[in-house]
Amino acid sequence: MDATLNDAAAFFRVLGDATRLAVVARLARSDERLIGLSTAIKQPPETVAAALADLQSAGLVASRASDVHPGEMYYHLDLEQMQKRYLTAGRLIHPALAQAITGVEEETVQRAKPRVLFLCTHNSARSQMAEGLLRAFSHGAIEAFSAGSQPGEVHPLAIETMDGMSVDIRNQRSKHFNEFLGQHFDVVITVCDRARETCPVFPEAKETIHWSIPDPAAVEDEAERRRAFHQAATILATRIRYLQILLEREHREQAVMQ
Repeated sequence: MDATLNDAAAFFRVLGDATRLAVVARLARSDERLIGLSTAIKQPPETVAAALADLQSAGLVASRASDVHPGEMYYHLDLEQMQKRYLTAGRLIHPALAQAITGVEEETVQRAKPRVLFLCTHNSARSQMAEGLLRAFSHGAIEAFSAGSQPGEVHPLAIETMDGMSVDIRNQRSKHFNEFLGQHFDVVITVCDRARETCPVFPEAKETIHWSIPDPAAVEDEAERRRAFHQAATILATRIRYLQILLEREHREQAVMQ
């Protein structure tokens, strides 16, 4: 058996467990700490910890220390690695499977635009970049907003970093999340650990999720800070592309059902 077959078999094997698959499905939408993940998938913490260890060994799940709870880890699904392994395994069975996975569905019905709100503490860097990226990637088909609990000013390096990705956020402003209370959102996303702890309840939101992304503005060295902004923007861009596909597909399906 060649290496490609062995790798595909290992991929299917690691997903061939209900707990591990539930962990993957949850982490595909939101970063979680162990206890939160245990509660979300209704499995004991020790069972979830074992599943996480297996998924990390397989290179599908990664982790970082919480900014608020240093002794705890936030786990996230490596979406790019997941897609790569998924497509490779699909092509091995039949080339058309990979085409079906990546194919673009035609828009056949009109529907209300999805609305997404990104939250972080100061609404100066991560959430501002996320707002700009989603608006640019979706060409306005998804309404993107951002806010914070202690709004300040849009960080100059956020603007500079977005310029490098051909995304203009110069007209964006820092806003308090109170401006959006009572509004409907399809998804509310906290992009920093502190915002998750202080985020108000948005009862009109269909879903609230968390992305644990390091604060690039907290890096003291100037050169390292620029690299940190680029890294944060790259992480956000990857996650937002997947979010965009998910939201557009969900709204298409909902519109067809109506």
